[in-house]
Amino acid sequence: MKKIIIAALAISFCMTTNAQKIGLLNIDKKNHPDVNQVNKRIVSQEKRIYQKEEQGTISKQRAKEDLKTLASINKEKKEMRKKHNGHLTLQDQKVLNQRLDQNDKKI
Repeated sequence: MKKIIIAALAISFCMTTNAQKIGLLNIDKKNHPDVNQVNKRIVSQEKRIYQKEEQGTISKQRAKEDLKTLASINKEKKEMRKKHNGHLTLQDQKVLNQRLDQNDKKI
C-alpha cells in the first residue's frame, strides 16, 4: 500500500511541475513585444515568398533560398533568446531587424 501511495505522490508531483513549466512558457511568449515584432516580420516575409512563388513571379529555387535565409534568421533569434533567458536585447532586435530588412529587399 505504501508503494502505491508513494507512486501516486510522485506522479502528481511530476504533473504539477510540468504544468507549471507549460504555463511559464506561454506567459513568456505573450509578454515579449520585441520577440513578437520579429516573429511577425518573419511570418510576413514567409507569406510574401509563398505568394510570389504561387504567382510565378519567383522560381521555386529562389523561394527555397529565401526561406532558407528566413530559417537562418529564426535560428539566430532562438540562440539570442537562449542567451538572455527568453528575451531579446535591444541590440539583438536591431541585428535581427537589419537582417530582415536586407532579406525584405531581396524578396
